[in-house]
Amino acid sequence: MFFFTRLFFSLGEHVYASYRNLKLRLIKQKLSPQDKNVLTNLFSYYAGLSNVHKEEFVEKVEWFIAEKEFLPRGDLKVVTQEMKLLIAATAVMVTFGYPRVRLKHFSKILIYPDSYYSTINKQYHQGEVNPRLGIIVLSWENFVKGFIDQENGVNLGIHEIAHAMKLENQIHYNRESRFFNPDLWERYAEQAKLEMEKIRNNQKSLFRESAGINAHEFFAVALETFFEKSSAFKAYNKELYQSLVYLLRQDPLVIASRG
Repeated sequence: MFFFTRLFFSLGEHVYASYRNLKLRLIKQKLSPQDKNVLTNLFSYYAGLSNVHKEEFVEKVEWFIAEKEFLPRGDLKVVTQEMKLLIAATAVMVTFGYPRVRLKHFSKILIYPDSYYSTINKQYHQGEVNPRLGIIVLSWENFVKGFIDQENGVNLGIHEIAHAMKLENQIHYNRESRFFNPDLWERYAEQAKLEMEKIRNNQKSLFRESAGINAHEFFAVALETFFEKSSAFKAYNKELYQSLVYLLRQDPLVIASRG
């Protein structure tokens, strides 16, 4: 009896500690003027938004930072505010067409300084998404490379957030799930299938070869191209581009024209 009593209180303390830590994280802190300057200088997407939409963007970034636990891994000792800010801004950009979608299933973001070795599949990774554990993993060096060249269609942050967004939509027990309109998804999927066939048949494509691996990879690569090479994407395949505009409820070309 004494053992079970101790176990009960031990579990109770663990649950309380977890709840307390979550509650502390959910105290949303306003972005500082310096934080907003970082967004303006490094995030052309944010700079192109109207003042009203900038306020919405900032608030969503604040909530994303409050709700996620950012954990350093490998030789990375601390996760800085700038790291949190840029990761959160990337997630908000990709999901901006859905104000209530904050990828709540993914509560932890693990950050390695560089590519890391996975003991599961014995390979080095730049990033991954684990829906079972609710984790997004990023290599900071490769994440930053996405900001150095914002027009090459390669952006690790967008890629992994796209995976998380697609999975979040499919998690049926989550209140955020099933936010994609089924008809709009089907319209996109039909166009995506045609493009994947071209890639697999070694035909000329705007998308890199890895986009032909499966539907999950194509979606992630397509979103990288959608946000970073919008004009080239639309010129190359207007129907596929427009299907993503409808699905994501936003058009990067319209936003860019305001910047």
